[in-house]
Amino acid sequence: MNSAPSAPRRQLRAQLAARRRALSPAERAHAAYELARQVDRTLHLKAHWRIALYASLLNELDTAPLIELARARGCRIFLPRIDRRRAGRGMRFIELKGALRRNRLGIDEPEGGTALGARWLDVVFLPLVGFDRHGLRLGTGGGFYDRAFAFRHLRRHWHGPKLVGIAYAFQQLDHIAHESHDVRMDAVITDQGIIRCSTG
Repeated sequence: MNSAPSAPRRQLRAQLAARRRALSPAERAHAAYELARQVDRTLHLKAHWRIALYASLLNELDTAPLIELARARGCRIFLPRIDRRRAGRGMRFIELKGALRRNRLGIDEPEGGTALGARWLDVVFLPLVGFDRHGLRLGTGGGFYDRAFAFRHLRRHWHGPKLVGIAYAFQQLDHIAHESHDVRMDAVITDQGIIRCSTG
């Protein structure tokens, strides 16, 4: 899908969201399985890595096969939890152990568990609506991930965590106009393979 640099993000989100909604349940299930297979083939998850994932919403690429893969490889899995009481609408990463509860946005979050600072994760799998090969991510507009990883703006070279978007292949755009708060990804893995981002 092509996009002009000036195309409003709201318009791009609507177009890509409509395309996701048009997928059949069988297509969604196949893509989720293929995504997990691509992660296994390209990232080689290691035991005891601290992996951040998210509980997918209905029209998002299903993360359940990827969560099962991370468990099978012995990774420690963390899910984001939005804390609106924190300054700037913060997000913490909580280890996935025990029950989940649905927040007011309809997202499943860990009810309790050990919190880990974003800096100390090894790999973070990011949800996205669209992306480009330069590592720019079109999210849902809440800005939670950009705020959580804003520390990456403080150093030219930051070695951790690796930020990896997960998406359907059709979510790739030719260009997303950069905004000052955007935190670039290191790679994106789709149901068709890996795109290593040119982040400069």
